Amino acid sequence: MRIALYQGSPLPLDVPGNLERLHQQAQVAAARGAELLVCPEMFLTGYNIGSAAVARLAEAEDGPSALAVVEIAQSNRIAIVYGYPELADDGQVYNSVQLIDAHGSSLGNYRKTHLFGGLDRAMFSPGPDHFPVLELNGWRLGMLICYDIEFPENARRLAMAGAELILVPTANMVPYDFVCQVTVRARAYENQCYLAYANYCGTEADIQYCGQSSIVGPDGSLLALAGRDETLLLADLELRRVQEGRANTPYLQDLRTELQHRPRNG
Repeated sequence: MRIALYQGSPLPLDVPGNLERLHQQAQVAAARGAELLVCPEMFLTGYNIGSAAVARLAEAEDGPSALAVVEIAQSNRIAIVYGYPELADDGQVYNSVQLIDAHGSSLGNYRKTHLFGGLDRAMFSPGPDHFPVLELNGWRLGMLICYDIEFPENARRLAMAGAELILVPTANMVPYDFVCQVTVRARAYENQCYLAYANYCGTEADIQYCGQSSIVGPDGSLLALAGRDETLLLADLELRRVQEGRANTPYLQDLRTELQHRPRNG
């Protein structure tokens, strides 16, 4: 499966502008043979926009913006993962990502579970214990958002549930380049799965994003790596590499789950 990953600067508060940009990137990605396009965290609205704007712009997972993404996916025949502020039935606002397939069907929605500092906590409620593994074009996919990937338990539970590719829309900033350079590759290797990490570049209010989006193989190799500027990354993924990696480096099989989460004595 060929996937595409878009890295660009945020367009804060400009939902129509971001939908138009999504359409443009979907066209380019599809023309280059991609079956899936992954965009950054809170792509439809921008990330560092404040709680009032998040509350104003939040939509249901099947709201007007979702319907616009459905049309983009259908017209370009490409699956899309995008971030947005979700207004849920319980009245809470979540930092969410949704996967729409090339036929326009929503395959799943994930709400960020690990909120980053006061910035996230001022805008969102933490997501529930729901880590779906989704089927797309013969692949099993998991989704996380930004800070979530910095907790190894999150990627591990997806891999243990069968995920072969983990998609991570993100809004990582300076000085946390280490996460882009090391953590992402380690998560792919320790779970013997592919990982796509879609970050912003440029600035948004007082945040300087660090770019360095990547597509990583099950062996931790960099299949595609962005710098600090706008770009569209592409890479071809092979399911056999996951299967061979898990056979040859059997962390998931050798993990002694009965030892997990036990308190230490002494």
